Amino acid sequence: MSIQQASAGGVPVLILKEGASQTKGRDAQKNNITAAKLIAEIVRTSLGPRGMDKMLVDSLGDVTITNDGATILKEIDVQHPAAKMMVEISKATDNEVGDGTTSVVVLAGALLEKAEELISKDVHPTIIVDGYRKSAAKAIEVLNDIAQKVSGNEKDQLTRIARTSMQTKLVSKEADDLAAIVVNAALAVSEKADNAGKMDVDDIKVEKKAGGSIRDTKLIKGIVLDKEVVHGGMPKRVEKAKIALINSALEIEKTEFDAKINISSPEQMKMFLEEENKILKSMVDKIVSAGANVVVCQKGIDDIAQHYLAKAGILAVRRVKESDMTKMSRATGARIVNNLDDLTSKDLGSADLVEERKVETDKWVFIEGCKHPKSVTILIRGGSQRVVDEADRSVHDALMVAKDVIEKPAIVAGGGAPEAYAASKLREWASTLSGREQLAAEKFAEALEVIPLALAENAGMDPIDTLTELRAKQSKGAKWTGVDARNNKVSDMSKLDVVEPLAVKEQIIKSATEAASMILRIDDVIASTKSGGPPAPPGGMGGMGGMGGMEM
Repeated sequence: MSIQQASAGGVPVLILKEGASQTKGRDAQKNNITAAKLIAEIVRTSLGPRGMDKMLVDSLGDVTITNDGATILKEIDVQHPAAKMMVEISKATDNEVGDGTTSVVVLAGALLEKAEELISKDVHPTIIVDGYRKSAAKAIEVLNDIAQKVSGNEKDQLTRIARTSMQTKLVSKEADDLAAIVVNAALAVSEKADNAGKMDVDDIKVEKKAGGSIRDTKLIKGIVLDKEVVHGGMPKRVEKAKIALINSALEIEKTEFDAKINISSPEQMKMFLEEENKILKSMVDKIVSAGANVVVCQKGIDDIAQHYLAKAGILAVRRVKESDMTKMSRATGARIVNNLDDLTSKDLGSADLVEERKVETDKWVFIEGCKHPKSVTILIRGGSQRVVDEADRSVHDALMVAKDVIEKPAIVAGGGAPEAYAASKLREWASTLSGREQLAAEKFAEALEVIPLALAENAGMDPIDTLTELRAKQSKGAKWTGVDARNNKVSDMSKLDVVEPLAVKEQIIKSATEAASMILRIDDVIASTKSGGPPAPPGGMGGMGGMGGMEM
């Protein structure tokens, strides 16, 4: 279906190549908005503590069970271009603040749905976009006004935040235990910066292993290596460990250039082998003389070197990942040495205990009891692989929200309270605007209320009654009134200890508004077919005809 334009003389002009398709104006807008709304519909039911989980099966038959918005959207293979933008905002929110990945998609879907109502009343998309942008700025300003400032390293506040993040997940029953572990880990690796703290989530290593139950999850003040001790003759347990981190191979390295050695007699052969032994023994001697009794090597360790290390009573682990070496260095205070000749006792790190333990069927090396570890490990256990995977995602979200508060110490209540409050303030502010932007601001306020609405619907409450009661209580000044989905009623969320970082709410509003604005401004979709593929079916891109496009 080539697209033809007629010139003034009535001569047809071909612009796009054969098989390309174009959707214009209202059709293009409707198509994109519908696809984006469909994505929001998929994740909407998984919002909140009463949200349902999704089972996702990929092309290889691997199963993922989760209610984490970003994970759901990452796993389903979305084809439609507008729907892909929704997937991107949930991914960006996950990377930036770690939580709110479902809310951001639900809000963006609601903004588009409200915009569609205005477009059908002939309000121009550009006016809607401008109104939305101003409203988003106003909403963030309102949230900043009501946010409660906390000091970023208060254990109680961080525990409340981490617990709230986990209440909506599969691990909600163990939320208290896990929150304590997460907060201890976060405080161990966080550092003070100007006014606020600084924390790198990568300093917390998360290892997971099926077996036991979620309650067996524990924090290790040090590092767990998923490797075993290289030689059977080595000690399996070393107390008061002095640890050497070596980045070079304890092997005879092959030369860069081709070399031949001619050996003509058995004596020469013997000398040659003895020389090799000597070189390896001198390597081990250097480690021994530095005073190390544990060696962690990033590369290989020769069999003969292993023998000498075992003889010296040194525990050794080989082929450890570079990221783990860096974490080991931060945890034990050791310096990673690239050249054995440079190794001195100053380069060694220390730990109370290094021990090989059996976890399920694997042997892992535990390095515990580091003095002031700047890197720690959370070892997650659970009944099955699916449970462990979901617990891992929950712990990641909790670590991220703890980081958000350490870096930006301000919190708001959860349960849709801040969104409902911002919506009521936006309605008051909308009346001060002139022209059609006022309509956009009102629609923005309505879209914000979709969050408490979805929470109420997922909990089986009546959405209209809930929203009316919520508005009534907030208008009387109880600004932290939200939807208590666990007990099916409207109550003060801050008293229930349901709190979230302000940074997450800001990110949700910014990302959702930007995505909705971008989709609204599109009025033409021109799609060329893939080279060599069949031409696109009439009516839009492959799978975009009419509306479709959601191939899951």
